[in-house]
Amino acid sequence: MIAKRIIPCLDIHKGRVVKGVNFVDLADAGDPVALAKAYNEQQADELVFLDITASSDDRDIVLDLVERVANEVFIPFTVGGGIRSTQDMRDILLAGAEKVSINTAAVMRPTLIEEGAHQFGTQCVVVAIDARSRCSDVGYYYESIPNSLRQACALDKQSQFEVVIHGGRTPTGLDAVKWATYAQSLGAGEILLTSMDADGTKQGYDRPLTTAIRQAVRIPIIASGGAGTLDHVVEILDVADAALLASMLHFGETTVSAIKQKMIEANIPTRILRS
Repeated sequence: MIAKRIIPCLDIHKGRVVKGVNFVDLADAGDPVALAKAYNEQQADELVFLDITASSDDRDIVLDLVERVANEVFIPFTVGGGIRSTQDMRDILLAGAEKVSINTAAVMRPTLIEEGAHQFGTQCVVVAIDARSRCSDVGYYYESIPNSLRQACALDKQSQFEVVIHGGRTPTGLDAVKWATYAQSLGAGEILLTSMDADGTKQGYDRPLTTAIRQAVRIPIIASGGAGTLDHVVEILDVADAALLASMLHFGETTVSAIKQKMIEANIPTRILRS
């Protein structure tokens, strides 16, 4: 069986790692380079670096910081935030990342997924989806969303989860399950799924949301938002292919090694820890 993955997440704001609750009330969590090095030494399976205000601030990602982090890790490294073109993707991959994560830009221009998959391979394209329990009326759309995407992914009476963009600030009127399916059809190689409702709460991952997406797509899903205990991680790996963690690791509540030991005890396929 394919091993499940543990992935620390570095949410970057003004050059520092931060963590908040529901994407607000951000607290400083440390230096990204130092944390990346520590998680590499703890034998994390992968690392995710997200410049969380690049899209909302309409600016490019900080490439020199990407390079500095990449120099400290020898595990797959995904970078997202402010990516708007295949040239941006190329720059990030050349800076040392193995994958790129696109979120707001993918909603604004879904063909970016297709272009990235064609140029760099589907394995390089991660579509990040921020979703929460439905918060808009049917018929409401963020004005810049293409008509083709509205038609394919509109909320309907059965929709339970809505896509939000701009770091969770903007509701879209799009059904999260439909969007995940559509992204897969365009060439997304993986879904990074963050629950806005669960983010930072430490009350557990959003199982209903993750299960709904799992039933709709065949590509791997990284579950994000809500981890507070080792049991939370074990429980979500029943439906997700990987668990993204931030607060528990950044603030020293646990380690990657401890999580993996818990996974082994629960008979979850796990990459063996090196001595």
